[in-house]
Amino acid sequence: MIIFWILAGGLLVLALVFIVTPLLQSAPQEDLIEQDALNLEVFRQRLKELDADLEAGFLDQDRYAAARHDLERELLYDVDAGQQAPAQKPTPSALSRWLIGAALVILAPISAVLIYLQLGEPRLADPLQVAASAQAAEESGQSGASLEELVTRLEQRLQENPEDIDGWLMLGRTAFATGKTEQGLQAIEKAYGLAPDEVDIKLAYAEALAAASPTKSLEGKPAELIRAVLDEDPTNRIARWLTGMIAFQKEQYASAVDTWEKILAELDPNGQEAANLEGMIAEAQTRMGTPTDSGAQASVEGSVEPSAVESQAPPAAAGDADIQVTVSLDASLADQASPEDTVFVFARAASGPPMPLAVQRLRVSDLPRSIRLDDSMAMTPAMRLSAFDQVVVGARVSKSGDAMPQSGDLFGETGPLTVGKDTQISVAIDQVRP
Repeated sequence: MIIFWILAGGLLVLALVFIVTPLLQSAPQEDLIEQDALNLEVFRQRLKELDADLEAGFLDQDRYAAARHDLERELLYDVDAGQQAPAQKPTPSALSRWLIGAALVILAPISAVLIYLQLGEPRLADPLQVAASAQAAEESGQSGASLEELVTRLEQRLQENPEDIDGWLMLGRTAFATGKTEQGLQAIEKAYGLAPDEVDIKLAYAEALAAASPTKSLEGKPAELIRAVLDEDPTNRIARWLTGMIAFQKEQYASAVDTWEKILAELDPNGQEAANLEGMIAEAQTRMGTPTDSGAQASVEGSVEPSAVESQAPPAAAGDADIQVTVSLDASLADQASPEDTVFVFARAASGPPMPLAVQRLRVSDLPRSIRLDDSMAMTPAMRLSAFDQVVVGARVSKSGDAMPQSGDLFGETGPLTVGKDTQISVAIDQVRP
């Protein structure tokens, strides 16, 4: 189960690659400079994540070194691709082939892992600087460009060219990354309306629909889109992965394992994608043997018709779990926080992936405050409070509001709590991150 959490961190990595790649195809030099700035920012975030993984002990030194090497190589590839890109943008199908070769999954809302980055525990090492890309950004005055500024430019570009499919797709995924679910769904719907037959866009739309639904369910229209992709291309790994997630979401763990093991057999056993998938399989296997799981279940992949996928009910526990949390700031630390500082309140599994199962955002001026964490706040279909027996609830004060924890952040956590039993708890923010 330890490796499983890597998927959570990897989702931001993969999704941001998906966001950045279309922009790398633009011809104008000012666009290439903006792309370099965004590439560098993505690289820094990903490197911080790897450093945090190593510090937390979830990655050994060999795996860390291999992942860092791949990260550096990918950045150089992205920058080089942007500098050498021809004026003619490749077709979406070409983009599809590149993406499928680069990543296994584009399946969950980016917001899930962005929040994980905000709540993660490990201390950070200094990020590696890439001289060439950084210099290009500085010379153009873009080194300090924020994601919001880049999004504003993208929105302006889309006003001038509303037929830019990749632009709408990028805007949608970025909106999800910043928690703007409705805007993200609308943008991806726009891309789908422009190219409803493109495999990439069908899957992105399925993902967006699930991310925007209260239950994060892949049933209904998402299942139809996934099935349509498999009807067209039964070998599509992303669609097959998602059918496994449909089974996982329905607690049909044997079907999920069967589907994912077939994909695993096609991957490099030493690659990161295989490690991610092995973690998901291990997670499903730990849940097998529950009353809802049956060896007689048909495999979702290839044998379950769309109507069957849509007709089955979601897990009975969905939406049932909730915890009332009273958050306070210890008086001894009051002088170290400002009223406008951001406070993240979250629940995560006591053992298993550390990405949050539910999260709320407050300000220090709101404290003390009682809030509710429940299944409606789940970031991914399978990661809900009701899916775990024990959770840890915590709160963190971030002066900068940055995605990654910083030295000096104030925080507090409970011990393991039993879901369904410990329904009213208190969290005191009484520690300082070294």
